[in-house]
Order: sequence, then C-alpha cells, then structure tokens
Amino acid sequence: MPRTTARYRTRVMLGLTAGVLTSVLAACGGGASTASGTGSHAGSSGPPETTGRPGVTKVDVTLVDFRLTLSQPTFTAGRYDFVATNKGHHVHALEIEGPGGEHRTRSLAPGESAALDVTLKPGAYEVYCPVDGHKDLGMKTEITAVSGGASSSNSTNSGGGY
Repeated sequence: MPRTTARYRTRVMLGLTAGVLTSVLAACGGGASTASGTGSHAGSSGPPETTGRPGVTKVDVTLVDFRLTLSQPTFTAGRYDFVATNKGHHVHALEIEGPGGEHRTRSLAPGESAALDVTLKPGAYEVYCPVDGHKDLGMKTEITAVSGGASSSNSTNSGGGY
C-alpha cells in the first residue's frame, strides 16, 4: 500500500509542478504589442517586399517561445507568401485562418522555416501557432485585410513571450 501512496504523491507533485510552470510562463508574457516585428518593414513606410513573383508579397513571420511577429502590420487583399521561421527552442508551426480559408505549415523544429502561399480576401484573420496550446500562451495575432488601396493597421499581438 505505501508504494501506491508514493506513486499518487509523485503524480500529484508532477501535476502541481506543471501548473506552477504554466502560471510562471503566462506571467512572464508581457502586455499587448504590435505585430510589426523585427522584419525589414518594421517601422518603415516603404513598399512591401516582393517574392519575385508578380503580385505576391513576402511577409516574414518570426516564431519565438511564446510569441510571433509579422514583418508588416497592414494588409490589403491579395497574394502573400508568409515565411515562418522558428527562432525559438520549441517546435512551432504557423496557421492562418479567416475568409481566405485555413492554411498551416508543417511543424518546424528550432531553426527551420516554411512558407505559406495565402490569398487574403477582405476580412479578419487569426494568425497563430497551433502546436500544443502555444496559442493560449500568446503565440497569436489578428490581422485585417482590406480591399483595394486602403490598408488596415489592426494587426495586434497579444503574446509576450519570455
């Protein structure tokens, strides 16, 4: 009987430790910040970077534990190559969900990259990491694609990371 009690205590302690770790990671997350990350368009007013393919705009997405940033804050409807790079220490992926459909990269090990060719239609999109609850830890943002020449700066990142 004491052996069963020891196993029970071990499981309870593991559960409590996981709960405390989750709370600490959540507390380490900062407040809201813009999603215009460290890419070449952060703070610039120049034209967006193109991919070399006519009508396709490149957007760099940096995935870090537990935050994601986009190289540009505004979007008009059209074709984009979202290039996700995992600069963190954990496996991450990128998912974009909205009026243009649902698009997802494969899981990316630290240092890996993958591209998504996405056609954004006018409307709101959720951009996030779909791996193991990372979205709830702050790896998410919302963007809005507007039609025509108008642009929207509704891109926000609620993730803080650690």
